[in-house]
Amino acid sequence: MFDALIRRLTAPKTDRLPEPDADLALAALLVRLARADGDYSPVEIARIDKVLGARHGLAPAAAAEMRLQAEVLEQEAPDTVRFTRAIKEGTALEERSGLVQAMWSVALADDSRDAAEDQLMRLVANLLGLTDQQSALARQKASRM
Repeated sequence: MFDALIRRLTAPKTDRLPEPDADLALAALLVRLARADGDYSPVEIARIDKVLGARHGLAPAAAAEMRLQAEVLEQEAPDTVRFTRAIKEGTALEERSGLVQAMWSVALADDSRDAAEDQLMRLVANLLGLTDQQSALARQKASRM
């Protein structure tokens, strides 16, 4: 399963991901964000599980299993630019601000802003076709969660 996804992500032209792969790719991007500051904390892990459960209607155990798969995929995944491009192609424009809000909720879960996380968020929001204003609005919404 991971080999096929990684081959698609590293191919010169990334095809639109089938739905399960797009979901797992997003989960892996959440893991990458949580790891960006070098501290993959239990609160960030819990937030990823909560986001995955809410987005996909998963029970806690199923959300945790998806995160575990995403942790493996994130370690093997190509650069963030290609990874995000694949997610963008598998996600409608209207849904992308919700994705960025979910990502901000993970970045803010440990109650600290880190430069590495901020930099990754700027990159991902831009690659998803969102403006700085849209990302800031998503961050504000996430901070109230």
